[in-house]
Amino acid sequence: MANPARLCLVCGLLGLALTVLNQLSADLVSPSLQRSSALAALVSVGLMLVGLLWTRAVPEAAARAQLQGQEGLLLRRDLPAAMTSELDWGSRMLLTATPAAVVLVLWQGEVLLRRGLHKGEATALRFEPGSICQQAWQRQRAIHLVDLKHYPGRDEFTALLPGLPSVLVQPLGADGLLVIGGWSPRCFSSSDQHWIEGWGQRLTAEWLSPWSSPQASPAAAPASSEPVLPAN
Repeated sequence: MANPARLCLVCGLLGLALTVLNQLSADLVSPSLQRSSALAALVSVGLMLVGLLWTRAVPEAAARAQLQGQEGLLLRRDLPAAMTSELDWGSRMLLTATPAAVVLVLWQGEVLLRRGLHKGEATALRFEPGSICQQAWQRQRAIHLVDLKHYPGRDEFTALLPGLPSVLVQPLGADGLLVIGGWSPRCFSSSDQHWIEGWGQRLTAEWLSPWSSPQASPAAAPASSEPVLPAN
């Protein structure tokens, strides 16, 4: 409970207790005393309600989970320099401007980018979409799992990072996914989600779709990735 809400609640309880004490200790219970006691009781109850409603309107942020891992960056080796710059910029912004702990870009079954916490290079190179990711593709709409432990099928995100409190899955057309793990439950705000959706649409339309089209890439490139490196 926030300090202002706690103060309202304490003042309300104190006022109600003093009103009752004043009523019980009075030698003569007059109509004016009864009216003043009733008004004081109403004010005290009102303060308590304000404190409780304040907590609901402005809930406390959930504590960050103690996620285990080290910071790292993985990029597919054969990406064009301009696309590499775009992926680097977008993932860095997500990690610094939102409560994201890990960012993964999957395109046509290959991990193009993995940034943030990881458990090791072998784990970072693998991600297999499951039922939740399939739903995001079918709906072509982001799926926000605000508290991952309550969702069946959450095991598909264990490869992303064990113990993630929340996950946001943003489809990149029909061929890709932008998967973001958060530090705490309910950590991604509406503005965060709009920003992620916008960058996902830009990434798909301006970079990923043209890059993977036959005209843009006539020769097949090796599906290799750079090793995990310390992130800047």
